[in-house]
Amino acid sequence: MNYDVIVIGGGHAGVEASLSCARMGAKTLLITILVEQIGASSCNPAIGGLAKGHLVKEIDALGGEMGLCTDATGIQFRILNASKGPAVRGSRAQIDMDRYRIYMRDVILKTPNLDVKQEMVESLIVEDGEVKGIFTQLGSRYDASKVIITAGTFLNGVIHIGETQLSAGRQGEFASIGLSKSWRELGFDIGRLKTGTCARVDGTTIDFTQMEEQGGDEKPIPFSFRTPKERFNPKQLPCMVAYTNGSTHHIIESNFYRAPLFSGQIDGVGPRYCPSIEDKINRFRDRERHQIFVEPQTIEANEFYLNGMSTSLPTDVQLEMIHSMSGMENAKIVRYGYAIEYDYIQPTELRHTLETKKIKNLYCAGQVNGTTGYEEAAAQGLIAGINAVLSLREQEPFILGRDEAYIGVLIDDLVTKGTKEPYRMFTSRAEYRLLLREDNADVRLSHYGKLLGLIDDEFYAKVALKKAQISEVTLWLKENFVTPTKEFIALLESIDEEKLNDKTAWIDLLSRSTITQEKLLTLLPEFKKYSDEVLEQILIESKYSRYIEKQYTQVSKMKDMLKVKIPQGFDFRKVSGLSNEIVEKLEKFTPPTLFNASEISGVTPASLEILHVYIKMAQRGKI
Repeated sequence: MNYDVIVIGGGHAGVEASLSCARMGAKTLLITILVEQIGASSCNPAIGGLAKGHLVKEIDALGGEMGLCTDATGIQFRILNASKGPAVRGSRAQIDMDRYRIYMRDVILKTPNLDVKQEMVESLIVEDGEVKGIFTQLGSRYDASKVIITAGTFLNGVIHIGETQLSAGRQGEFASIGLSKSWRELGFDIGRLKTGTCARVDGTTIDFTQMEEQGGDEKPIPFSFRTPKERFNPKQLPCMVAYTNGSTHHIIESNFYRAPLFSGQIDGVGPRYCPSIEDKINRFRDRERHQIFVEPQTIEANEFYLNGMSTSLPTDVQLEMIHSMSGMENAKIVRYGYAIEYDYIQPTELRHTLETKKIKNLYCAGQVNGTTGYEEAAAQGLIAGINAVLSLREQEPFILGRDEAYIGVLIDDLVTKGTKEPYRMFTSRAEYRLLLREDNADVRLSHYGKLLGLIDDEFYAKVALKKAQISEVTLWLKENFVTPTKEFIALLESIDEEKLNDKTAWIDLLSRSTITQEKLLTLLPEFKKYSDEVLEQILIESKYSRYIEKQYTQVSKMKDMLKVKIPQGFDFRKVSGLSNEIVEKLEKFTPPTLFNASEISGVTPASLEILHVYIKMAQRGKI
């Protein structure tokens, strides 16, 4: 059978990739090992978090499905870092893992242009350096113009539970051996990574009275900009907080020799920022206890996930260490925790479109690119799908800049720097994070979703109006001033605000940390005509206006810098601060401009700035 695009794998990356392709009009095949596991959450029952919430909001603004599914299946919604600045806040939701998976499967099966097949891909069909389709283990051949690999942890996956090793991509599911072999035979730079999950416990055997309760927000905010806030009223369940103790740590330390992580059984590198419990105990021996979040996996709350207790220790040790914690003395394990090793492609093998450099029309997205997390995977799947279809149409690729989106930062980091450990998104990775907030993702990116055909006219009209109103009001606040008359000082005092001494721009007055939406409307009652969303943006823009202007200036300088030409015969070895690897690549490719240099894998923004300084010095005859 012939398709425009084949997507291999039905996880978070595969879902967004296949939906974006089909919705953009491409005849698409999603091929997956188990159809009922489409959209499955292999590890924790949650979506979002710090920086990860940004990715989900951006996926939503571009027309992806993750935010809508989270709103439909969420069982607790919280804003993390709510007391901090808006740039570092993160939305997080506990999800009903069963309903999330069923929702995504149903959306996939109901989407026009999208076929689903339950088969395992055995090999890629490649001719003259170009992918032509796939063969499956059932002997089926499917031809396609584009192929997107989103196989997650299934490529040559090996599960570790103590000394036991199982060939699997997820507990109870086959590993994909043939596709991994096909990858290697094509000459890709393939490595091994490791991740893991924790035990799941029967909720009826937990004594929650011995734990701390952590509820959701009183007024939950939906993930999707397309979910009506006025109709968003999810049933929320509490999470509980338990703690390890000295006895727990002793049990784990006494069994280090049985831990695959320490015995040499595992070769793959694990996620530094989400270590297993045995790794935590080993690295932080001075800690008296570690926090464990006891999270419900479904609305029925009959099975709980022990967030913070990922492990690959033997089953008897898992039970003993869990029983050592207060409230868990009688806990029954339903599913044991495990570590999993899997193959990944070094992402420097990819272009910013996520197409491989070696094989034309072959794309990779998700954990196969060395990332960890549902959100990072979904973001890559969406971008790979979009670019596959644009390439079919012979249109310009869709590449988000680091100044436009966290998705742009994610992909740029991967394809230029590569990774030797599972890559996780953090707000600190984004240089322009004041511009790239969760709250303005719709304003930043929805016009792209509209152009791509992934956002409908009705929603985009609302975003366009919101964007115009924010710009109009922000400009008015900058250009209009208030004077400290007796009447105005009295008005300020009535709302417990410090008086003004001089003529002041409205935007500077509203930049005070004490100014709330209620106070804003007291000072400027004519603004009552604007929605709460617009007023929220106005306050944020006012409070951070000076810093936002600085970031816009930095963005402008960076864009100007990338236009700078590199002189012919420029001696890169004279540039102090560049690694030997970067120098060798620059000498090999001899890029004509700094922008072309930025497209070379391994050439970082910092190295571009150094190179820019030396080019200017050379032009002045100083080197």
